[in-house]
Formats: sequence, C-alpha cells, structure tokens
Amino acid sequence: MNRSELVNDLVRRACRAADLVAELPTDVKNAALRLAADRLEQEAEGLLCENARDLEAARANGVAEPLVDRLTLNPARVAGLADGLRQVADLPDPVGEVTGMWNRPSGLQVGRMRIPLGVIMVIYESRPNVTADVAALCLKSGNATLLRGGSEAIRSNRAIAATLRAAFAECGVPSDALQLVSRTDREIIDLLLEREEEIDLVVPRGGEGLIRRVSQKSRIPVIKHYAGVCHVYLDEFAEAKMARDIAINSKCQRVAVCNAAETLLVHAALADRLLPDLLGEMSGLGVELRGCERTRQLFPSALPATEDDWRAEYLAMILAVRVVDSMDQAIDHIRRFGSNHTEVIVSQDIHRAREFVRRVNSSSVFVNASTRFSDGFQLGLGAEVGVSTTKMHWYGPMGLEGLTTQKFIAFGEGTILE
Repeated sequence: MNRSELVNDLVRRACRAADLVAELPTDVKNAALRLAADRLEQEAEGLLCENARDLEAARANGVAEPLVDRLTLNPARVAGLADGLRQVADLPDPVGEVTGMWNRPSGLQVGRMRIPLGVIMVIYESRPNVTADVAALCLKSGNATLLRGGSEAIRSNRAIAATLRAAFAECGVPSDALQLVSRTDREIIDLLLEREEEIDLVVPRGGEGLIRRVSQKSRIPVIKHYAGVCHVYLDEFAEAKMARDIAINSKCQRVAVCNAAETLLVHAALADRLLPDLLGEMSGLGVELRGCERTRQLFPSALPATEDDWRAEYLAMILAVRVVDSMDQAIDHIRRFGSNHTEVIVSQDIHRAREFVRRVNSSSVFVNASTRFSDGFQLGLGAEVGVSTTKMHWYGPMGLEGLTTQKFIAFGEGTILE
C-alpha cells in the first residue's frame, strides 16, 4: 500500500469509528478502559521486552539520556499507565452534558450540550505512555484517534496499542477508534495534515521543532505549546524551607519534561539569607547554575546568565537564576520571557499570592506548589492529551472537556419567529 492509499484507509476507518464511538454508552467505554488497564498489567512482561528493544536502539543511536528516560518503561510506569486508564474510567462522561439552560422571551428554552470533536490526531515523540493516555481520553470523550509516535518508541507503541485495541474490541468498542500509524516517515504526517475534512484536531507533543513544523504544515486546527519555560518566584514573604523544597522539586524531580522549572526568580529581600545555601544544594545535586550579576555575588560559581538563558527551555540540569526587587519585576520578567506554561509563587502572604494568580495569565499558575503538578494526571484529569499555551479553544493541560466542543440546543412548543 503506497502512502496515499494508507492515509485514505486510515482516515476512512477513523471517521467511521468516530461516528460509532460518539454514541457509545458510558458503561461500555468504562468497561473497555478497565479491561485495557487489566491487560496492560497482565502483559507487562511483553511490553517491557519491546520497550527494552527501543531503549537499546535509542542508546545505539546516541539519544541523550534525558530523552531515554522519557522513553523508558518499567513495572512501576506500566502500573501507572493502567492506573491512568482506571482514573479516566472513573471520571464523569462529558458527552451529552448540558452546561446551562436559559429561557428566551420567544418561549424557547436554550442550552449548550457537550459533543465529541470527532477524529483527533496526536503526533508525539519518545513517550510511550502517550499511547495509552490519549487512547483513554479520546475514547471516554467519544472521539476516534490517530496516533503517530516517533520511530524511537515504535515497538513500545505498537505493543501498547495492540493491547488496547484488543481490549476495546472485546467490550464492543470499534477497534479503529484507536489507530497507530505504524509508518514513521514524515511524508505520512504531511499527507495526514492535509485532511482537514476528516481530521478535526491535531495535537503535536514533543520538541519545539516538531510543534512548529506541524503548525506550519497543518490545514487542521492545532493545539500546541512551543516550550515550557516555567518560573518559580520566591517572594519576600516565602518560608525558607518551603521555598527550598519547591525550588528543588520543580527543577530536579524530573528535568526532561515541559513542567520542570527553568528559571528561579528570588526577591532581593530574601536572596541574602536563602540563595547561597539553596544554590549550593542545587549545585551539589548536579544543577548547572546561570545567574544574574546579583546572583553571582551571592553564589560566585554560577555562570553569567545571558538573555538567551531567560528564554531557554533546557530540559536538563541547568537553571537560570535572577534576583528581582519586587513582585512587579518578577511578573514583568515572566511576561517578557515566559511561554505561558506554568508559573509558581512561593509566599506566606495570601494577598500577594492572589495578586500573582490574578495578574499572571499563563495556562497554569500555582501558589506554594511545585511546577511538576502542572500535569493532567496530577490535576485530576486522569491524563492529558497535551498542554495548550494558546487560548483557543483550550488553555493548559487538556483532558476530557478539552476534547469536546459545545453545540446549542433549544426546546420550543411550536415556537415560530414572528
């Protein structure tokens, strides 16, 4: 089958499946997700064997170790995949939800109802967990999905998708509600991105290069975020131990992810007593520090930061550090250099914390919590299809509601327009 024939077959199957899955009862979708979770656990040994082959090939091809970490499955991560499917099954079904009704002078009762988007295509790199997460969210929200993972995870993705498709079919879900594009050449993506009549939404997940390439070529609406330049601001009223714990967790808990902190902003009133010990501990953990001049006066071994450092998404053990004179200056820095992903304020002054939340309009803004909680699973979405840093039609981690739209409904009693 040539590329055009393959694309025609994929979209035809997806459209047919989308019509069917949109009308599935909630209990059928939930049963399919729970059975799929059980099967992932039962078949964990085989999944890990396929993943080991991907890991071997990645290391042979010189893939950087942080990216190898994204690719890695282990028993705990497979259990996490299964748990994610069960969490999605436990969430309310958004399909058919009426979000409001109001009466009009004409006699009409008007409302809005959630409906699936249709066919969702997700293009992603490295992480095989995306295969399970996206499949679960798309099924529960009544959508069909086309998954195109990277070549570095092809064996893992095939194994996970096969397990899920078999479980879905056993429960009466069309197996074509989940299709993995098994060919990894870019030309296939380009052809799929032209199919705006059949595919309703594209979500690229990966590096900035992938996301920009998809956005430029797609005729289909794209949910995107180009970078995760996440900030932690330690306010002058921050409690020292809390500030230390949140800063270190945000940066070091897992560095090669988009919700890891890349810049630390510290109020000048706190810097003298906090920064030397905090940066010393971070340096001891292997973090390379790049600081402004005031930071380097307090911690001389930090490298000089350039403007490029304030814009950088390192995805590595590197942190940019700046001392600021006020919360206004911290907010100005975030507005200038941030990527609308995730920002944190650490402060015991609730009024300043609320002001920060109100004024900073990134897609996730937290008070006294690590940036690492900017994640669909952690926020109670069960999982996420991706993170949107564009405000239409969704902003932030994208779960079930983000995979629906709303139609108008109206009830009359022979109502006509005079």
